[in-house]
Amino acid sequence: MIDIENLIYTYSPKKPATLNGINLHISKGEMAALVGQNGAGKSTLLRHLNGLTKPTSGKVTVAGLDTRKTPVSKMAKHIGYLFQNPDRQIFCRTVREEIEFGMKNTGMPEAEIKERAEKTAALLGLTDKMKEHPFTLSRGERQRIALAGVLAMEPEVLVLDEPTTGQDYKECVEIMDIITAANKKGATVLIVSHDMEVVCDYAERTIVMLDGKIIDDGKTLDVLRRAELLAGTGLKPPQIIELALLLSGYDEAYAKAYDVDTMFAAIIKKKTGG
Repeated sequence: MIDIENLIYTYSPKKPATLNGINLHISKGEMAALVGQNGAGKSTLLRHLNGLTKPTSGKVTVAGLDTRKTPVSKMAKHIGYLFQNPDRQIFCRTVREEIEFGMKNTGMPEAEIKERAEKTAALLGLTDKMKEHPFTLSRGERQRIALAGVLAMEPEVLVLDEPTTGQDYKECVEIMDIITAANKKGATVLIVSHDMEVVCDYAERTIVMLDGKIIDDGKTLDVLRRAELLAGTGLKPPQIIELALLLSGYDEAYAKAYDVDTMFAAIIKKKTGG
């Protein structure tokens, strides 16, 4: 679904490459996370996926479309992109208009637009905000408005840059559960997140970037257990993984723990000798 070959991107010929030889392949239906320190090139990489940014050299193909040759308007029918800052994405006078904007631009029937908009608003807790101006609402609410506009399109690919920004714990779980539901229905999902708890709980695969390059890519738990590699990117694994790594020095049984339940089970098993 996403195929990147030898991608190089430079903002200026006089500056070092922001992306330097990226090769990445994501299959249909995957749920992957992209992590790395600020300035690693994550957002620049995401902008290549819907054609907002074009490669200096190399090739990016999404849903079979070459982003160098395909208009952004056509890419938008296949890939939903959520900006890290919602204020760069929303611009309509009401929440309803914002959610419906993308669907109207694809020529979707009015009845279907209304049905999808109301369904998506309800999922994201925006039903009572539909007549309000987006910029009168909180940052967290604006983030959900932008996400609603993306989800209502029901694209094949969801590319989400920090989708849980501005959300409390409960709202974060609700949003990630909605994204997971879209993934289970067949959408390919790539999220950028600095929240390693979110990455651990939801992503099947994790891709690590540093200085414009991919330095690790694999099953999420395997990647998060490579604490020294993560430390080089300024990231730390979730606390439960750190505890598991620490206790594994005493007994390998702890090394496989990845959440509170599995850690508790390992401790009880060790204590009882079961």
